[in-house]
Amino acid sequence: MLIVTGTIGVDTIHAPTGSAEGVMGGSAAYFAAAASHLTPTRLVGLVGEDWPAEHREVLQSFEGIDFGGVEIRSGGETFKWGGRYFDDMNQRETLFTELGVLEDTPPTVPENFRDSRYVFLANSHPAVQADLLDQFPDRALSVCDTMDLWINIAHDDLLTLLKKVDGVVLNDGEAAQLVNTRNVVDAGRKILELGPTFAVIKKGEHGAVLVHRDGIAVVPAFPADHAAVVDPTGAGDSFGGGMMAHLAKLDRTDFDAIQESLAWGTVMASFTIGSFGLEGLRGLDDARISERMDQYRTMARIG
Repeated sequence: MLIVTGTIGVDTIHAPTGSAEGVMGGSAAYFAAAASHLTPTRLVGLVGEDWPAEHREVLQSFEGIDFGGVEIRSGGETFKWGGRYFDDMNQRETLFTELGVLEDTPPTVPENFRDSRYVFLANSHPAVQADLLDQFPDRALSVCDTMDLWINIAHDDLLTLLKKVDGVVLNDGEAAQLVNTRNVVDAGRKILELGPTFAVIKKGEHGAVLVHRDGIAVVPAFPADHAAVVDPTGAGDSFGGGMMAHLAKLDRTDFDAIQESLAWGTVMASFTIGSFGLEGLRGLDDARISERMDQYRTMARIG
């Protein structure tokens, strides 16, 4: 069974394609929405009493998500983030961040979730991620995400976490920041020296690189013209969701399986960028996902 822990939030987004205020967001929300199309997914997260009812309805529209680990914290306020994308939508600036309940005690993992075998620690403070990881004694594979903020202000906690997980997902800028190396393959190898078995380094529209103790693999991004990209928010989390869901479905953790899973992550991310919030992932069915995977295999010449 696959489980994700991380943020559930409310986003305000400004992009060249338009603006959206108060939409569903958060690393764990995007991950779970994408993953749930491929395999049942357990969700652990924390929201405040102000969490919009329509956001709960959005998540409930994804039939594969188990909400048993979502806690509504009495008197608390839901995490909120606002950002603006530039004409080059690989570039963005954060306009505001309101941590709300994320400054409180983390959520408790329900007892019936603790037998989860595939564990993804979506972006949050690495000390919180490590504490949550310890609550899954039967895990077969554990993977974490991180960001530049934690590399800056919680570096030692992040290094401790990396000794415990099997894999890490981060973008090329974060990888360079973490190990002070610009070349992604060199950066990946240095990250493996910190503990993980593999690192997935995302390069936005240029795809992703897998650096594993058993080899190196590269996957391209799904080819999309400029008009097809509405909102890149959550694309990386959706990538993680597709990747981990495929591994959980296969129940395999070897190099070949991880390489194959990156294609599924890429395909799920390609749906996310087509709309604001989670709308690009809603209403998908197996036929549409399979069709896009076939397109991707043809474009990327993946057998």
